[in-house]
Amino acid sequence: MSALFDKFNDGGPFFTYPLLILMIVVIILIVQGFIKQNGNGKIIALIASLSWFAVAWGFLGRTAGLIMAFDNVSAQGELTPRLLAGGLKMAILNPLFAFIVFLIARAGIILLIWMKKNEAFDEKGKLKE
Repeated sequence: MSALFDKFNDGGPFFTYPLLILMIVVIILIVQGFIKQNGNGKIIALIASLSWFAVAWGFLGRTAGLIMAFDNVSAQGELTPRLLAGGLKMAILNPLFAFIVFLIARAGIILLIWMKKNEAFDEKGKLKE
């Protein structure tokens, strides 16, 4: 469990912990959508918005990690793998975690839409007029 928190800290706590909170909120909303069968449209829209926000936040973390890596190189004056490691790790971990949050949210949306009773179609699958 401590290795997981080490990865969160390697990715930069400012970026990874909000992504963790977003993932928890998305999971809660998915569960709420399954419990509350009526009116899932708002929940689905909220999950979709949060999933895209997670992707944007992860890429913001990637950009910050790359800037940090290049700042370290410019401050030292020479390029060594050790100097780049911290920034590149941050640049890789944040989008990865953001994509995990995105995939969980999108899978939840797919399941909620699949489980949703669609009033626009009749029992034969034809569009109601």
